[in-house]
Order: sequence, then C-alpha cells, then structure tokens
Amino acid sequence: MKYADISHFSHPKHNLRYDYTEKPFQCDGCNEVGIGSHYRCSNDHQSCDFDLHAHCALPSASITHPFYKKCTFQFLAKPPGNERRYCNACQKDVSGFVYHCKACGFDLHPCCAMLPMVLDDGGTKLFLYRKVSSSCHRCGRKGRSWSYRSSCKKYNLHVACVREMLVENWWELYKGERGKSTEGKSLALKNTLEHHHRSSSKGKVQKCCEIAGMAVQFVISAVLGDPTALVAGVVGSLISRG
Repeated sequence: MKYADISHFSHPKHNLRYDYTEKPFQCDGCNEVGIGSHYRCSNDHQSCDFDLHAHCALPSASITHPFYKKCTFQFLAKPPGNERRYCNACQKDVSGFVYHCKACGFDLHPCCAMLPMVLDDGGTKLFLYRKVSSSCHRCGRKGRSWSYRSSCKKYNLHVACVREMLVENWWELYKGERGKSTEGKSLALKNTLEHHHRSSSKGKVQKCCEIAGMAVQFVISAVLGDPTALVAGVVGSLISRG
C-alpha cells in the first residue's frame, strides 16, 4: 500500500513521507522514542533527520479516553504553562506534542493516548488497565503507570517499564551499527532486553522469560507507536528462544 506524502506544521520546509524502520528514532514532535511505522522528511538532498510518530504526524484536534470519561483532551504542540508536566499513562516527562485536558490538567503523550485497549494475536489477549493491584513482572512494583495485563491475570507489565526495557541507552545501542544488516539490529534489540534479564534476580528472570514470547512483542510495538510493528514480533520470538 502506498501512502501519500503529507505536510506538517512542525516541519514546513518539506513534506513528510511514510517510512518504516527497525532502528529506534526520536520523534521530533513528542520527543519520545519510536520504532516501525512513522513519517520522515522526504527531502533527499538535505539532511533534515526529521521524524514523527504516525500518531504525532496525523493527530486529532481533540480526543476522549475510556479511562477519563469526563475529560476532553486537546492536541497541543507543546505542554501548557511553565511547570514540569508528565504523562498520566507512562509517568514520563511531557516535552513536546501532547493531548491535554484543560479541565482536569491531565496529559497524555500521543502514542500513549492511542494505546490499544486490547492487544490480541488470535491466541493471547492483553488488556490495558489504568491501575492493577498486582506487581509488574519487570520492576516488581505496583501502581506507577498504566499496565497491560493478560486475560489469565498472571502477567502484568507497566507501560513505563516496557518502554524502558527497550529504549534505555537506545543511542548506545546503535553506535557503530550503521551499515549492519536488519538481522544484526534485531539481535541488538534482543541484547538490550537480555541485559535486564541478567540484571534481575533469578526469579524475575524466569518470570520475564515466561511472558516474553507471548506478551512483550505486542506491548513494545504499541508503546513505541506502532501496534503492528513486525520488529516487535521478531524481538519477542528471539527472546523466547533465548
């Protein structure tokens, strides 16, 4: 399927072209990391290096969310006011594009606002919760952020933890990797996740490995702005075999 180039207020010099990458990029709209489907500057003669998540490139003027039924979120190019603000979904700082509810003061990163309520591959279902009583399989803590929980209620992953698990030190991940194959990049992503396995206690390693094959690949792609990103499935399958 061919996607048409788009114009965007945040990059008026050139149109943006649909692109797909297995390399993590930093979105120039929300300033969060992304992977997979996105829009990139279409000018091949200048090194703009400008990228936007699809949700940031094609935002809605206003949205509602099932977790905040009394709120209407307006799309803003930058967070309102001068105080430090954070996303109510992932608890991370908001420093760029944001959906903001003026009445309640809530903020959502564009990708967080569009997280699917259910991730389903036909066999495994993960449901998005605002709060869960059980602890996260990565950090061992409760609360903190929205979570994806399996239908059997045995597995729980914070949205914030999944983001951290893949993109901590994401720049170092690709130092010196230019020119390497896609397979090499997928293995590099695998190694990033395995670092967290090794740094955890034995019990947590076992739990993380148990859920990796069926859950992590879905949540990674959703959190980073592309619920259909094939790379997430590649990473998940690699980990489950590791």
